[in-house]
Amino acid sequence: MTAFFQILPYVRIYQKQLGLSLFFSLLAVVFSLVSLTMIIPFLRLLFNIDAAIITKPTLELTVDSLLQYFNYTVSQLIVNYDKSTALLFICGIVLMVFVFKNLFLYLGMYCMVPLRTGVTADLRNQMYQRLLQLPLSYFSNERKGDLITRMSTDAQLIETDILNALLLVFREPLNLIVFLIAMFWISPSLTLFVLFFLPVSGFIISRIGQSLKRDSQAGQQKLGYLMSIIEETLGGIKVIKAFNAQPVQQSKFQSNNQQYQNIIKRLYKRKDLASPLSEVLGIGVVVAVLWYGGSLVLNQKSPLPAEVFIAFIVIFSQLIQPAKKLVAAFYNIQKGAASLERIEAVLQSELTINETSERHKIPLAVKPIKNVKQGIEFKNVSFAYDQKPTLQQINFTIKRGEIVALVGQSGAGKSTVADLLARFYEVHEGAILIDGVNIQQYALPDLRNLMGIVSQQPVLFNDTVFNNIAFGLPTATQQAVEEAAKIAHAHTFIQQLQKGYQTHIGEGGNTLSGGEKQRLSLARAILRNPPILLLDEATSALDAESEQLVQQALQQVMQNRTTLVIAHRLSTIQKADKILVMQQGSIIEQGNHQSLLQQNGTYKKLVAMQAM
Repeated sequence: MTAFFQILPYVRIYQKQLGLSLFFSLLAVVFSLVSLTMIIPFLRLLFNIDAAIITKPTLELTVDSLLQYFNYTVSQLIVNYDKSTALLFICGIVLMVFVFKNLFLYLGMYCMVPLRTGVTADLRNQMYQRLLQLPLSYFSNERKGDLITRMSTDAQLIETDILNALLLVFREPLNLIVFLIAMFWISPSLTLFVLFFLPVSGFIISRIGQSLKRDSQAGQQKLGYLMSIIEETLGGIKVIKAFNAQPVQQSKFQSNNQQYQNIIKRLYKRKDLASPLSEVLGIGVVVAVLWYGGSLVLNQKSPLPAEVFIAFIVIFSQLIQPAKKLVAAFYNIQKGAASLERIEAVLQSELTINETSERHKIPLAVKPIKNVKQGIEFKNVSFAYDQKPTLQQINFTIKRGEIVALVGQSGAGKSTVADLLARFYEVHEGAILIDGVNIQQYALPDLRNLMGIVSQQPVLFNDTVFNNIAFGLPTATQQAVEEAAKIAHAHTFIQQLQKGYQTHIGEGGNTLSGGEKQRLSLARAILRNPPILLLDEATSALDAESEQLVQQALQQVMQNRTTLVIAHRLSTIQKADKILVMQQGSIIEQGNHQSLLQQNGTYKKLVAMQAM
C-alpha cells in the first residue's frame, strides 16, 4: 500500500472534492442500510408477527424511536385501511430510499471526477516540466520511447488503477463500518463469529497481490522498450529499407512484443483472481454464519427472532461487495504502484544544472547579465562523459566582437566546448568566465539569452514558418521576423511557399530542403539579436549552393558579435580572428589562418587534406 500513501500528496489540493465525495458516500451508505433494514417490518407484516401500536410514540432522533414511529405509522395504515395499503407504503419507502441511495452514490462519484482527472494532469505537467529542466546527460542514458510511455501509459494507469481505487479505499470502509455497527446492534455474538474469519481471508488475498507490482513494473518497462523500437523505426525507416533490414526489425519487435504479452497475461490472471477469490471466501463465511446462527434460532437458544436473523444475514451479505471492491482496489493499487514509481523516478531525477553549481560549498549569488562587455575566458577547463575524459585543461579567451574557430578531428571535444559555455553540462574542473565572472553565478535564463545557437542538424518544429523563427519569443512581430529572415537569406524562399510565413513545414521541417532548414534555424538565432553566436558546423551538411547562401548570411550576422565557430570545412573560417586546433580533448595549436600555416603543424595538414 506504499503507492497509496505516495499518491496522497498529489491528492491534497483536491481535498475539498474528496471531502464532498466522502460525505455523499456516507449518506449513500446510510440509505443503503435503511433499505436493508426495511426487510424486518416487511416480514413482520407479512407473517402477522407485530401487534398493532395504537399509542403514538414520541419522535426522537434515535434508532429505537424511529423504528417505533415507523411501526406506529404502519399500524395506523392497517387499522384505517388494510394490510395491502401498509405493504404498498413499505414498498414505496423502500423505493424512495433506494432512489436517494443511488443519488448520493452518483454525487460521490461526480465529486471525484476533478480529482481523478486533475491528479493525472498534474503528474503529466510535472513530468513535462521536469523533462525540460533535466540536463542533456539524462537523455543520453534514457530511451525516448520509455519516457513517452511514462508520460502516457503510466500516467493513465495511475488514473485507472490508483485513483479509481482511491474512492473505493475511502468509501468502502464506510460501508463496512456502518454495516458492522448495525450487525453489532442486532447480534454482537454473531458479529464476533464473522470477524473471526475475516483476517484469514485478508491474508490469502494479500499473498496473491504481492506479485502484481513486480509483474506490472516489468510490463511497463517492456512496453517502454517497445515504444523505443517504434520510435527508432519511424526515425530510421529509410535506413531500414535501404539495408533490407525489415525482417531483422520485425523479428526484434515480435520477440519483445511476445515477452510483453506473456508478462501481461500473468498480470491479468492474478488480477482477475481478485473478484472470484474474495466472493468465494465471503460466501464461505456466509455459509458458516447461516449454520451457526440458524442452529441458534432452531434450537431456540438465541433471543434473536427469525426475521431479525434474516435481516442480519441480508446486511452481512452486503459486506461481501465492499470487501470485493476493497480487494480489487488493493490489487489495482499494487498494479498501479509500478507506474507511480516509474513517474516518481523522473520527478526525483537529479538536476545537475542549477542556478548555482553544487560543486561550491557556499551558494553563489545569482547575478543578472544582459550583454557581453569584455569577453569570454575558458580557464583550466576539464570535462568527462561518464568518467571518460573529453576535455583536459582547456585555456583560451574570446574578446568581445572576436570570431574564434575550433577545428580538429571528430571526437576532439569541439562541440563539448560550446555545450559547456551554454551550460548544457557543468565543467568538472576549472571555470568559464564571462566578463570575469563565473557563468555559474549568472541566472541560467539570462546566460542563455545571451546566445544564439545554430547547430549542424537544424531542429525545427511541426508548426508554421513564423512560429519556428519566433520560437521562444512570443512577442515577436511580423516585421521583426521578416527582417531576421532577410538577413538569413530566407525571406525569398519563404514568400514562395503556399501560405508564406504561415505555412506549416511538417515534422522536423521535412517539407523544406537542408539549406532552407538551416536558414530558418539561422533566422531564429538572428531574431534573438544575441551578443554571442555559437555556430556548431552550421554549413557542413549543405550542398555548395546552400552553403554559399548560409555563409553569406553568417558573415553578415557575425559582424560585431562575439562568435564561437565549430567547423569541419576550413575554408569557412579563414577570416576568423583566432583558430584553435583541438586533438583528443586538448588545444595543440592556436593562431590565425596565416600563422598556423607557417607553423607547419596539424592545421596545415588538415588544410592540405581538404584541398586535395
